[in-house]
Amino acid sequence: MSDTLYLSLWYPNLRLAALGEKLTQVLSTFAAHGGEAQVYSATVWPVGWSETPIFQRVWGRAGGGIEPAAAVQEALDLLHEDYAYEFQIGWSLWELEAGTADPSTPIAGAISAQDDKVKEMLDPRWARTPRLVRVTGFGPLFDEGAYEQDGHIRVDFGPDGAFLEEEAQLDAQTARHVEENIRQLLGLAQAAEKNSGATARLLWSELGESLAARLAERLGMGN
Repeated sequence: MSDTLYLSLWYPNLRLAALGEKLTQVLSTFAAHGGEAQVYSATVWPVGWSETPIFQRVWGRAGGGIEPAAAVQEALDLLHEDYAYEFQIGWSLWELEAGTADPSTPIAGAISAQDDKVKEMLDPRWARTPRLVRVTGFGPLFDEGAYEQDGHIRVDFGPDGAFLEEEAQLDAQTARHVEENIRQLLGLAQAAEKNSGATARLLWSELGESLAARLAERLGMGN
């Protein structure tokens, strides 16, 4: 079952005025760990998630984005204790391209050995696939102090499928790409913690399942 993966970061005695600096440091970490150097969009949420955003700006991607410091400065012009500041930035992982087949399926197995071209079309193909990651900084009063559970800064990586690829045959190629995705995730988490001066970090999932436990179970299935 697909789950949503998060990274939460906490800072000791964080003043609201220092939140922008921390957000800039976390966003700037992505470029060295499989991500983009520029921010795609920014949204400011007042009071709680059910409210209408009071600020939203889309700068675009593929050269149309904006430097993290500039994006944070523009959004945090509306600095308030019960606001949350959400930024989207690009990040790429190894994923199976849509429409490729598992070579263990009956259809793939029925292809004649002479029909190499058709077999090549059915073989799983891996590609670096971009996704938008959400990085959110919380004011201390937003959503009744959500930062205590979610972190002063929370990174929403989206679905965790790329770290498990549960639908793919667990062969050497799949294991290699999953391992690279995991290394990239952990490298980003460690660098974000270090670069921003966080004193605590937590990698967690929406359903409460441990990614490490699910990965161990996944690898055990191939033994």
